[in-house]
Amino acid sequence: MTRAAPVFFKREVLLRYHRRMRFHTEYLKFQTKQHRQYINITTEVDAALKKSGIREGMILVSAMHITAGVWVNDAEDGLLADIDEWLEHLAPFRENYRHHRTGETNGDAHLKSLLVHHQVIVPVTDGKLDFGPWQQVYYAEFDGQRPKRVIIKVMGE
Repeated sequence: MTRAAPVFFKREVLLRYHRRMRFHTEYLKFQTKQHRQYINITTEVDAALKKSGIREGMILVSAMHITAGVWVNDAEDGLLADIDEWLEHLAPFRENYRHHRTGETNGDAHLKSLLVHHQVIVPVTDGKLDFGPWQQVYYAEFDGQRPKRVIIKVMGE
């Protein structure tokens, strides 16, 4: 059996001397009209970056509720419908979740949040969100129609 030769990629490394790390925090507030809704928040994340003045670093975007999520993916309607269908298939609404014994009726929303996760980190390079092609930041609401928040924390210099 022959083995393929290893492939080495050229890696560009930028070393910069760090002076002083700075932080900027903002909160987005949501009260969606629908029970389940997906909202592109890339513009708001970029606006927080611009306000911060940070040129190099990262941005943490985190849903502050256990029935919501944040992800990075393509802003294409067909894909959003596919994601919604996939989540509903994996964690469908049903009445017999054990969580519902507490009086709640949102067991599926908790599971959907676990599937998409509740936060992302976006790199910042030269004062810009350092995305790949088509990448956008989305807030995913799985138990809406009540007040919720997302924290945007920009860190860097």
